[in-house]
Amino acid sequence: MLRIHFTYEDLARVRIADGPDALWEVQLSLHALQTHGRSVELTPWRRHTLHTLPREVVRPLAEIAPPRGISPDFLTPSGGAHGFGDGMEISLRTPRATISAQVAAMADQRRLTPWLEAVRRAETSALRTLGRAVAIYHEGAIAPVWRSLSDVVAADRRMRAQQMSARGVGAVLAGLPGCRWRAPVLEIENYKDAEVRLEGRGLLLQPSYFCEPDTPIKLCDPGPEPMLVYPTAKPATGLTASAESASVPGRSVTALLGRTRAAALAAIGTGCSTGELARRCEISVGSASQQASILREGGLITTRRVGTSVCHEITSLGVQLLSGAAAS
Repeated sequence: MLRIHFTYEDLARVRIADGPDALWEVQLSLHALQTHGRSVELTPWRRHTLHTLPREVVRPLAEIAPPRGISPDFLTPSGGAHGFGDGMEISLRTPRATISAQVAAMADQRRLTPWLEAVRRAETSALRTLGRAVAIYHEGAIAPVWRSLSDVVAADRRMRAQQMSARGVGAVLAGLPGCRWRAPVLEIENYKDAEVRLEGRGLLLQPSYFCEPDTPIKLCDPGPEPMLVYPTAKPATGLTASAESASVPGRSVTALLGRTRAAALAAIGTGCSTGELARRCEISVGSASQQASILREGGLITTRRVGTSVCHEITSLGVQLLSGAAAS
């Protein structure tokens, strides 16, 4: 049993991530892909993913993200609700000595394959293979269902926020799947005996669609910002691939604004909140807010307050920029 010890300061610093974390969804979906799990709702997604993705992409990822035992922490950097681009940037900045140590720790539980040995040695070719495989996997397995997945996570977050507002932090902790709250300790059954003392760092709760039922997950080394990833409820309908084809900015506008900002401008085309912008572009809410601020200063969008939220809308100048880029 895992026992997480809270102080009064920790309870005051419990928070729920703003949305799904793309790299956690990548890793936990790989677990689901390999185990067939207990979630029948994942069967159509699993069948489609195995049918469409090349084996040479799935095989190295299955080796570094096994369904049982540890996976290296650098694959899922802490911070909460990373979009894929932001998360990969943080992941690839991990010092090679750290990558080596984390992969070496896997050898305590299983024999490392030749490719994992190359990753342990932080060989450039092995790390490039890893980055390329993660990108291809994300594009084929996660990106098509991202909006559907995000809606499920958003509904879970709203429910937890209502619990916190009505009954306090203790009710949220007590209601986490697979957990038992015995103040000031959170107990999680599906772990070998271990004690984690938060010591004032607080706890980030990260909802995840692909997290296995009743099996919350933590980083091996919690670091300065401990995180607990927990499973959301899964609708009986499963995930739905987005039927929408988002506007793709042309090369000229991408060269002018940069890829992330150009994608943000295109995503705002139909109007959206900052949270929705983050989900559409698969970036953090903080990054979405920053991109919107820069676009607003450039006269490409406007922002108006709607109740407790804001709505970003593209201006005629922004439309002209996108239209001109598309036509060029």
